[in-house]
Amino acid sequence: MLKQNVAIGSLGTIGFRVARCLDQGDIPGLSLAAVSANNKDRAIDKVAAFKSKPSVVSAKALAAEADIVVECAPAAIFREIAEPAIAAGKILMPLSVGALLSHWDLVDLAEQTGARILVPSGALLGLDAVRAAKEGNFDRVTMVTRKPPAGLAGAPHLVDNNIDIQNLTEPKLVFEGTAREGARGFPANVNVAAALSLAGPGPDNVHLQIWADPTIDRNTHLIEVIADSASFEMKMFSIPTTEKPATGRIVAQSVIASLRAQVSPLVVGA
Repeated sequence: MLKQNVAIGSLGTIGFRVARCLDQGDIPGLSLAAVSANNKDRAIDKVAAFKSKPSVVSAKALAAEADIVVECAPAAIFREIAEPAIAAGKILMPLSVGALLSHWDLVDLAEQTGARILVPSGALLGLDAVRAAKEGNFDRVTMVTRKPPAGLAGAPHLVDNNIDIQNLTEPKLVFEGTAREGARGFPANVNVAAALSLAGPGPDNVHLQIWADPTIDRNTHLIEVIADSASFEMKMFSIPTTEKPATGRIVAQSVIASLRAQVSPLVVGA
């Protein structure tokens, strides 16, 4: 098998861990070719100790450096990373899945160029079962997300609606609506809901609740699926990273697992 090159958009909490994994050769068949970051000098310093130093380029230039482009950047620059990769017919692995809902023309572009958009499961479990259920009909798909208040701080929905989540002493419902609406209001928090909706009945057909909960120290997702083939519930307790409370530790591992699946002779749950 020919070795494939990987480029990573953003060297934050997730991107740096994935980059280090690739540099250490933990995924035979894949190599780290390039990274991008808002602060180029800082990125150069972060990869200075790598065995094979990747190119540090602009977000738009990542696609020219690699076969697979991993997007784990702020949603505001999603298109800068995604569009060149898709236009060039590459594999795009996006974590800003909510942003994809607002740039659906890129899915149409992928059909034209032969690009593939592969969404990791991130902080969710059971997306394989949801995809299987999609081959039939859904009656209801709901998701209840609970996060420590620090993990939701600064979300546009909270700011726009003057919702105060500081000094809470009990759980507070801060949003209820569709997955599409939730992705707009919480672009850094509920990419999991967007991924669930794409695996299942669509972003307008997943009912979402978001709670700011001071009584917990882990991001919690409860999903209920009722379909004509099966009914099931899934509950996930995701341990937040110390650097970024909004992000679960398992997200970077999900990206690594998805990359490994691209070159593994045996893939389970695809």
